[in-house]
Amino acid sequence: MSVEPISQLARLSVSLPAELLSQLDAMVAERGLPSRSQMIAELIRHELAEHSEGQDGAVLAGTVTLIYRADSGRVRQALAQAQSTFLKEVISSQHVFLEDDQSLEVLLVQGPSERLHQLCDELRRVRGVNQIRLVTTRALLPPLHAHSRGQASDASAPAARGGAR
Repeated sequence: MSVEPISQLARLSVSLPAELLSQLDAMVAERGLPSRSQMIAELIRHELAEHSEGQDGAVLAGTVTLIYRADSGRVRQALAQAQSTFLKEVISSQHVFLEDDQSLEVLLVQGPSERLHQLCDELRRVRGVNQIRLVTTRALLPPLHAHSRGQASDASAPAARGGAR
């Protein structure tokens, strides 16, 4: 199978029950999309990413979204401890307080699908976590750091020499 440039489009003919087509058209209109094709392409991308999650060795990027009780620091501490065993996979996190003593935390993650699922399982075990969802994509983040035996990469060289402030 050859890889073709993304700019090339292929036509696809699909037969759907009338009710399903009506629901699709309503979704396209509600989202303000110019065509069914954009909606169908988005739905296919979601399904392909979900399919990749189950493939051994697939490296994925995505987010883990958590909702949990913020009634004490115990839950946040347990979540931080769980995340610390996945330092290679957790790129960053963002936390906000919600109403009714709830917290929302979003983790930016990348790694083998097995590790991302292990991370979610570990977070799910923390008492106080109410919801957790992993959303992935097959597209990956560019390398964040280039390591070469004590030498800074070109991108970090000015900072390493004190040139960037």
